[in-house]
Amino acid sequence: MIMNTYSLKKEEVERSWFVLDASDRILGRVATKIADRIRGKDKPTFTPHTDGGDYVIVINAEKIKVTGSKYTDKKYYRHSLYPGGLKSQSFKELKEKNPERIIEEAVKGMLPKNKLGKSIIKKLKVFNGPEHSHESQQPIEWNPSSDGGNVHPDATVSPRGGLPLALAKRMWNYYKKSANRRPPNVIV
Repeated sequence: MIMNTYSLKKEEVERSWFVLDASDRILGRVATKIADRIRGKDKPTFTPHTDGGDYVIVINAEKIKVTGSKYTDKKYYRHSLYPGGLKSQSFKELKEKNPERIIEEAVKGMLPKNKLGKSIIKKLKVFNGPEHSHESQQPIEWNPSSDGGNVHPDATVSPRGGLPLALAKRMWNYYKKSANRRPPNVIV
């Protein structure tokens, strides 16, 4: 029996709208989730050369957080295309003036650097404050977890290992207690 690889065509793409509240979230963690969602990598029909992702609306962009000293040290650069036209702003300055650009730049850096990436980034809508102008699309509230997937809190199977969650936790605790043993490759 011959198996054929499924390749998504742009006419077959089904898109949804999601709204994400960025309040008190870490910039890089949430940017990777957004990049995967707008590119379509979270779907079983993912095809690298096709734009098969969903639309994502990000609200409360001004409440995004960063770790370490990035709040004062991280720089954002742009150039006016004239000699000596390099401009730079710190994260702190940009958060006060244009917080939407922080999330847009973080997600844009995680997308392909070609025509496909330019079309994918158009599906990201970032807003300052809790209001957005896309209510007519009836977006679904999306709250991505930070544990590597959208896992329900009452899940009985660990997200990546395929083991029953209770067994995976017991194994992890056993190996944590014994100092000379290497823990198993189980993610809880």
